[in-house]
Amino acid sequence: MRNLAVQFVENEKIQKKKMRKIIPIFVFALCAASIFSTAATRSNKSDISRNLNIFNSIYKELQINYVDTIDANKTIRKAIDAMLMEIDPYTEYIPEEDQEAFRLISTGEYGGIGSVIMQRNGNVYISEPYEGSPAQKAGLRPGDLIMVVDGDTVLGLTTDKVSNKLKGQAGTNLSITVKRPYVNDSILTFDITRAKIQVNPVPYYGVIRGDIGYIGLTTFNENSANEVKNALIELKKDPRVKSIILDLRNNGGGLLESAVKIVGLFVPKNTEVLRTRGKGQFNEKVYKTTTKPVDTETPLAVLINTGTASSAEIVSGALQDLDRAVIIGTRSFGKGLVQSTRPLPYNGVLKVTTAKYYIPSGRLIQAIDYSHRNADGSVARTPDSLTNVFKTANGREVRDGGGITPDISITFPESNRLVYNIVVNNWAFDYANRFAATTQSILSPEEFEITDSIYADFKKFIDPEKFKYDKVCEMRLSELKKVAEVEGYMNDSVKVQFEALEKMLRHDLDKDLDTHRKEISEYLSSEIVMRYYYQKGQVIDALRTDIVVDSAMNVLHNDAKYKSILNPLKK
Repeated sequence: MRNLAVQFVENEKIQKKKMRKIIPIFVFALCAASIFSTAATRSNKSDISRNLNIFNSIYKELQINYVDTIDANKTIRKAIDAMLMEIDPYTEYIPEEDQEAFRLISTGEYGGIGSVIMQRNGNVYISEPYEGSPAQKAGLRPGDLIMVVDGDTVLGLTTDKVSNKLKGQAGTNLSITVKRPYVNDSILTFDITRAKIQVNPVPYYGVIRGDIGYIGLTTFNENSANEVKNALIELKKDPRVKSIILDLRNNGGGLLESAVKIVGLFVPKNTEVLRTRGKGQFNEKVYKTTTKPVDTETPLAVLINTGTASSAEIVSGALQDLDRAVIIGTRSFGKGLVQSTRPLPYNGVLKVTTAKYYIPSGRLIQAIDYSHRNADGSVARTPDSLTNVFKTANGREVRDGGGITPDISITFPESNRLVYNIVVNNWAFDYANRFAATTQSILSPEEFEITDSIYADFKKFIDPEKFKYDKVCEMRLSELKKVAEVEGYMNDSVKVQFEALEKMLRHDLDKDLDTHRKEISEYLSSEIVMRYYYQKGQVIDALRTDIVVDSAMNVLHNDAKYKSILNPLKK
């Protein structure tokens, strides 16, 4: 595998690294020796040798003397994962059988049926077939319970195991039996030919708000720069387009090189985008744009949020430092670490953090210093008080140590527990499946609305006996009563007041659904539109009520405000 510089991000509540078929003990020794031999400047060679001998001796004693049988694969993989997790969440061992997902991140391609699947109630369901994929063409739908693949039952299996059965060489055939909800003939079998699936990193681009060219980018793989370039060229051909939005929200990153190329679409050739610095004073690499830009003048807004990470932060941070774009949204994730791949025995790969990156102003946006841990092993974000000030090309102040802070910050209303449970517990997902089973077509994504009749039908669809949600007012009032009793304030007068409050604050599901109709309708609309127009339709639908896009529009439509943000020092 090529030694690509790869940018990855995971949530800080990082999932434990997968425990599967694992390499035996002597391979661990080889891997460890390979890792530590390159780190001689960090650890004394005699310490490395001594500790490896101790580890080997402990394991041999356990194998010989421990009362029960020890699974070598399981225990050694745990040792590897524990060692790597102690370093940072992004350094990990990838055995041969797990590398399909790794390649997908880098290339955006895999062999399979082209469908997102999800775990639910102990089984695996179709969540979303990609438009034009074998899964979609065959007729698989969201909500289909996958029961049998090529004659083998998959009920009770995990998404990983089912995914492995669905993936395979393009051109090979497979049979899938599903149980479909809300139809009479619910058991259906599909014969499907696998294909080369290419995940489009730009699911949608087009003209929104009358004159704004919108490009949504979801990942940074080998195709991302070309897809963004093609979208930008097409939008510039449209005489309506007066400004551009590049949407990097929830973009977790990918290839560093792809980020540099995308920045190069908007700034002059030979502009420095970032520097990476590894171990050793001479281990620095400078990345500059290498091609003629597509556009250096059209007003540009970049949208970010807490899910914007690594390569997406390179693009947004570089464009901010170069004063080429106004950044709008919420503070980004804060991942300034670079990973590269190293080959291991038995076709394994070590993805290891090899450098930190610094964007044009010179700042490092890494939010967490994994080399300094608390006594309990935890790590925390760098406090704002300890960050440093840097200057953009026009002299604006920006800070390091905590992701990219937007030029215009958006405050979102506090999330509601009712809406949360409707989404998380799949009430909107299930209703959309029933709706699609009984409704042949809907209006375009630009025109579709959740009407009074649709919303009333959704309310009837929810079973009050099965619908559970946190009734926050009742919970807090109950807690307050307990505190009043403990503190000695619960006299007869206070009891009467509490009883009155309980009557006034008692939750009513029907009333709550009406109160939060606007928020719920947005999720319902998204789910329903996806059943007919797939991912592209979902994006179009969401943009209509997007308050971050509204903010971008206000800036892009106000030339004086746009220029004053990027160059406040200019008189």
